Amino acid sequence: MSDPSGSNRAETADKIARQFGDGALTDRERGLAEDIFRLLARDMEIRVRQTLSLCLKECSDLSRDIALTLAHDVDEVALPLLESSSVLTDEDLVEIVRLNSESKMTAIARRDGVSEIVSGELVEHGTEAVVSTLISNETARVGDDTLEQVVDRFGESGQIQDRLVSFARLPSTVAEKLATKISANFQEALLSRSDISPNTAAWLVLQTWEKTVLSVSSEDTDSQFERLIHQLMNTNRMTPSLVFRSLCMGNVKFFEHALAALSGMPLNVACPMVHDQGERGFRKIYEASGLPDRFMHAMYAAINVVSEIELDGREDDQKRFSRRMLERILTQYSANGVELEDEDLDYLLDKMQQFPSDITLSRTSGSPVYRS
Repeated sequence: MSDPSGSNRAETADKIARQFGDGALTDRERGLAEDIFRLLARDMEIRVRQTLSLCLKECSDLSRDIALTLAHDVDEVALPLLESSSVLTDEDLVEIVRLNSESKMTAIARRDGVSEIVSGELVEHGTEAVVSTLISNETARVGDDTLEQVVDRFGESGQIQDRLVSFARLPSTVAEKLATKISANFQEALLSRSDISPNTAAWLVLQTWEKTVLSVSSEDTDSQFERLIHQLMNTNRMTPSLVFRSLCMGNVKFFEHALAALSGMPLNVACPMVHDQGERGFRKIYEASGLPDRFMHAMYAAINVVSEIELDGREDDQKRFSRRMLERILTQYSANGVELEDEDLDYLLDKMQQFPSDITLSRTSGSPVYRS
C-alpha cells in the first residue's frame, strides 16, 4: 500500500509464490496466499502476472482456478504454466488446444508425459511446427492412429520425416506410409539425373520400399499384420515382388496374411493351404490370390524350404537365411534351363518380371517346368 507500483507488486507476487511453493505456510496462510494470487492474476501489468506464472508453474497443489486463469492469459503469462503445471487436466489442455494458438499448443507439446488424448488433439489442430515438437518429445504418448494422422497431414515435410524416422516406436502401418512418402521424394530425385532411366529409378525405389516394409513388420502381431495388409491392398501396393520378398527375408507371417487377404480366405484356412505338403492346397490358394503365374513356382519352392531353413538368432541370421533360400530357388531355375548369373534377390526379382507366364509346377517335386 505504501508503494503500489508494478515492480513492487511483481516482487510481492514473487515472494508469496516462493513461500507457497516451499510448503512453509500454514493452511490458513496458504488460503490467504491463494486469495492474493487471484487478485494478482488479474493485475493490469503483464510482468506481475508473468512473475506469478513463473513462480507457480511447478506447484502441484495450486488451486486449479488460478492455474486456468493464468493458462488462458497472454503468451508471456500462459506459456510457462502450460509447459510445466501438473494442475491442469487433459480436459483443460484440450480446451486450450482447440483455441488454435500455435504458441500455446507448442508449449503443451513440450510437456512431460503428454497423454494420448492431448497428443491426438495437437495433431488434429496443430501446425507442422506443433506436431514436430510433439513427436520430438520422447515422453509424449502418441497413439498409432495419431501417428498415421501425422503422416497423412505432414508426411511430405522433411522435418516431420526426420522426426518420425528416429521415433522410438513406429507401427508398421505408419512406417509403410512414411516409406511411401520418402520413396516418392527419392524417385523424384533419381529422375532428375540424366544417367538413370525412369525404369531403373522405379526399380531402385521399389526395392528400398519393399525392404523397409518387410523389415518394420517382421515382429508384428496378427492384428498388426491385418491392418498393414489391409492398408497395402486398399492403396494397390501389394505387389507380387513384395509377397515373394517376404518369404526370402524370412517374414513368413507376412506371406501367410498376404495370401489369405488376396484370396479372400480366413487366415486359419489359408495357413494350412500355404504349408500343404502337396501341390494342390498351395496351387488353389495361389490361383485364388490373383498373383501372376510366373511367380508361382518360385513361391512354391520357397515355402517348401521355409520349414527346413530357420532363422537361428545369430548375427546376420536374416541375410544367411535369405542366401540359403535363394540358393535353393536358383537351383530349381537352373534345373529347368533358366540361366541366372547372380544370386542377389533383387536381380532374381527383376528377372522374374521378364519370365514367361506358361510355367507350371511339377506334379512330383514342385520344380518349375516349361510347357512345350
